[in-house]
Amino acid sequence: MPTDKTMPRKKPKTNELPATPDAATTPLRLTEFSHGGGCGCKIAPAVLEQILKKNSPAIIPKQLLVGLETSDDAAVYQINAEQALVATTDFFMPIVDDPFDFGCIAAANALSDVYAMGGLPILALAIVGMPVNTLPLETIRRILDGGESICAQARIPIAGGHTIDSVEPIYGLVAIGLVHPDNIKRNAGARPGDKLILGKRLGIGVYSAALKKGLLTPAGYSAMISSASQINTPGRALACLAGVHAMTDVTGFGLLGHLSEICKASNVAAVIDYSALHFLPNVLEYADAGCLTGASGRNWAGCSDHVELPKKNFSDTERALLTDPQTSGGLLLACAPEVVTEVLAVFLQEGFDHAVVIGEVADGKPHIAVVKSKTD
Repeated sequence: MPTDKTMPRKKPKTNELPATPDAATTPLRLTEFSHGGGCGCKIAPAVLEQILKKNSPAIIPKQLLVGLETSDDAAVYQINAEQALVATTDFFMPIVDDPFDFGCIAAANALSDVYAMGGLPILALAIVGMPVNTLPLETIRRILDGGESICAQARIPIAGGHTIDSVEPIYGLVAIGLVHPDNIKRNAGARPGDKLILGKRLGIGVYSAALKKGLLTPAGYSAMISSASQINTPGRALACLAGVHAMTDVTGFGLLGHLSEICKASNVAAVIDYSALHFLPNVLEYADAGCLTGASGRNWAGCSDHVELPKKNFSDTERALLTDPQTSGGLLLACAPEVVTEVLAVFLQEGFDHAVVIGEVADGKPHIAVVKSKTD
């Protein structure tokens, strides 16, 4: 007869549910809370054009020096003979999972619009939309901390803002700056013969797609954060150079999209040398592995009618990189050939060691021709 030691013991009945993963042991992924990320959230160029299409603004005061007319990075309103107010706003959903890094990138992206106009930021207001019932309050706090750290670098306060309870996390800034009216830089103003210079490497959109798929290496992530959180501070000094004729920053519409805006506003053509472009490490490999954003295709659809890109010379992946949405991307400017050395020196002095000449402005109707000076 079996003894007590050999008798099988029945497990006591319990009404407890299986344990759920502990929030402390399960890493929270901010990107899972949003359907898009970073400047890839932008409405497609062609759709945006239709939304904003109308006969004329109801009110255009003479002090409004820059408005909607040439798709610039910010509005500019003249205060007096020496000062004009630069005003912009930018916000988006998470492009990375770390809350502090997300805050840094969003703030840098917003402030860069002021620098792209040639201005100097003086204060910011926070735009905060968070799913407060599902996102830990400490996570929200860290997002705001990231934004504040970037504003501290720019030596400006976040002087207020607005918050809402939203379905997806949203963060950004209203950025206010000042610029001398003579130093305002716009999309308009590029001249035939000007050289085109890009201040940062391309590939942020590809990296964000790789991150979502769990393929981005730690080194790649570090490169992504370093680039996207770097404020485009050279803009103010560049705007003071007489030979700099037009300037913007490359963000959600990709390189081709934002260069198209310069061409249209300036009524010029442009030539880009693909071989001269600088990309983040291993971007082509990630892109070939399918790490592309939907925004890249939408951007191409919005500008392809004005782009000459021979299929025999460019792969689909290479084409996608030209419309890859950049979040907090680099300054793109058109300048006279004689000031190129000075422009590159300004970038280098501000810590931008990947600024490079990528092409030139040409006569003709607004369009872009992409060439390769070097073959594979």
